[in-house]
Amino acid sequence: MFLLADSGSTKTDWRLVDPDTDYSLAIQTDGFNPYYQDAPQIATTLQTQLLPHMKLAVVTTVFYYGTGCTGPSVNYIIAEALQAVLPGLQLVEVNSDMLGAARAAMGQQSGIVCILGTGANACCYDGTSIVRGIQSLGFWLGDEGSGGYLGKTLVRDFFQERLPAELREAFQDQYALDRATLLENAYQKPFPNRYFASFTPFLSTHAAHPYVTELVTDAFALFLTTYVRRFPEADQWPVHFVGSIAYYFSDLLQQAVKQTGLTMGHIIKAPADELVDFHKNG
Repeated sequence: MFLLADSGSTKTDWRLVDPDTDYSLAIQTDGFNPYYQDAPQIATTLQTQLLPHMKLAVVTTVFYYGTGCTGPSVNYIIAEALQAVLPGLQLVEVNSDMLGAARAAMGQQSGIVCILGTGANACCYDGTSIVRGIQSLGFWLGDEGSGGYLGKTLVRDFFQERLPAELREAFQDQYALDRATLLENAYQKPFPNRYFASFTPFLSTHAAHPYVTELVTDAFALFLTTYVRRFPEADQWPVHFVGSIAYYFSDLLQQAVKQTGLTMGHIIKAPADELVDFHKNG
């Protein structure tokens, strides 16, 4: 059997697969990021959240795609954690979430793929490998259009009294958020991107409100203009999207794509099943 993982900052979608049958088991755990977590921390989460669902399954291969997996210096953290909890592994492939998104959305076709989830990223893919990407600076210095960015903008506007009165009242009723709690989660606790992304359901609920429509569409347009439009391939290749933010705000995303003169491709909420097909058929 092989185990496949698609890991973002918030959650990891796992698939336990027998390639000789139609058997596939879906499991979900917390997300991982080797920039913020070491191998023992990741292994502890795997031990408590993943292994109990696998029972007596014998896994020999893991295909792992994850945020923060940008090269050997950090990828080994994920590999070490996996080997610690699955000692019989014969092969562990750790790749970036961008490569996973590209393979899921395009298979062996060329195009541009963007991740719009808790974080945001984009790359050009030639059907085999990533040939061009952006210099992602993460949550505090980038991630325009992501769940973290949208939530951060919403919360900032709430505290700076830029929300329309009816939205401000609804936000306060739902979250009862005070400044001390906000600053603690923003600057003292780990994963501030997860924290701010947790406010995006409020935007989804009120997506028809002009304030929300403008906030989300402008954030998507900023992402597309800042990063995707700068790719020389942007005028020739379709642009595909992977991630929960792209999926739940698909109407507004399509508006932004049209506004920036790009060609809309597929929108995939979570790429795990497409990646299973890629590895079973590849």
